[in-house]
Amino acid sequence: MATVVSGQPDELRADATPDQPVRAGERLVTLDLIRGVAVLGILFANITAFGHPDAAYFWPKALPGGATLGDKVIWYVQLIFVDHKCRGLFSLLFGAGIYLFMERAWARGSSRWLQFRRLCWLLAFGAVHYFLIWHGDILGTYAATGLMVLPMLKWSASKQLKTGIVLYSLGMLGMLTMLGGAWLAANNPSIAAHLSDSQREEVVSAEPKTLESVAKNIEFMQSASYPEFVTEQVTKHAGGFLQSLVVVPLMETLGLVLIGMALYRRGFFSGAIDPAKLRRGGWIALLGGLGFTALVALWPEATGFPFFTTLLTFNELGRLAQLPIALGLAAILAADGPRLAQTPIGNRFAAAGRMAFSNYLGTSILMLFVFQGWSLGLFGELHRVQLMLIVFAVWTGMLLWSKPWLAHFRYGPLEWLWRCLTYWKLFPFRR
Repeated sequence: MATVVSGQPDELRADATPDQPVRAGERLVTLDLIRGVAVLGILFANITAFGHPDAAYFWPKALPGGATLGDKVIWYVQLIFVDHKCRGLFSLLFGAGIYLFMERAWARGSSRWLQFRRLCWLLAFGAVHYFLIWHGDILGTYAATGLMVLPMLKWSASKQLKTGIVLYSLGMLGMLTMLGGAWLAANNPSIAAHLSDSQREEVVSAEPKTLESVAKNIEFMQSASYPEFVTEQVTKHAGGFLQSLVVVPLMETLGLVLIGMALYRRGFFSGAIDPAKLRRGGWIALLGGLGFTALVALWPEATGFPFFTTLLTFNELGRLAQLPIALGLAAILAADGPRLAQTPIGNRFAAAGRMAFSNYLGTSILMLFVFQGWSLGLFGELHRVQLMLIVFAVWTGMLLWSKPWLAHFRYGPLEWLWRCLTYWKLFPFRR
């Protein structure tokens, strides 16, 4: 059963024009549904980084007063089900979306230059997000990755898939080597004996220096004005944005985007694969990946969350099952996408997915007002249990507003702006 609800997909029609949005009955609703699940999950993954210094994102000891039992439980659940997995899911969808856009562009006689322009605007959005709103931006990473894959668009699906798997595996190996080496230096006396005095001091002082940095960051964020916040981002953290454009794509995103592109071309999202097989394989991959991650996540908790153990577990060992979990969840949703999208709750998830860009960036803007010192000033104040209340409230808002908005407007607000900038033309906004 194809995931097209009715009619021929607009991206396959040669007479499609840029000012004709994909009609509701012609969308690949599976992509919308999965994107909706992913955009809600991304907030769950990011909420600690919105409300605390970066170290608290992976290391519970960096929370105010140390980690409570609730903090530890949510850290454990988050690492198993959410962290890295929603980003992996989004990356697969981004790859599928790039190729779907190009199918429509090629059908109209356009070239990859249209995609190039579209990605350049996404990069601009990412820069605005990073420097003016929040440093955890992923838009710039996706834009840079998209530009990297432009020369690979006309490769065979098989070549895209194989290359994606190789690049993803090499990135995983590189991170494992780097973080594993740091852990060995901190925990293996024979390795530590070969370090220089300065290297040994760096390892020994990592934990107290991190806590000191956390305290300074909280103090700054609670007292800084918005102009001071922006100045700090531009003058001291520009290197982080450049890293997100080069290192992150090569370590993870580029491989996942190529895999997502190849899967789309093989009918993974469009019903070309038997739903029963897709569902069965999806559950095997999902449950196997979750089980493995659950075992890995016990290690830092059982040892009291040592700094390098937690760093290694969160950023690498907990990511080893990222691809199976993301693929498993995508397969399960793809198998039942059309049916789920017709249910009241599934329909709202699909609407949130159609507006994923607006929901993602809109959430960052909202969190700016929740946590910045010049506004509600909650940065560094809330534990993970309290942060979950914010997550649930924003999830409710996303699901409530997206569907009514799309009943009156053709696109989400940022989707419309991005489209107008891509084609350099003002498109109709209201239905």
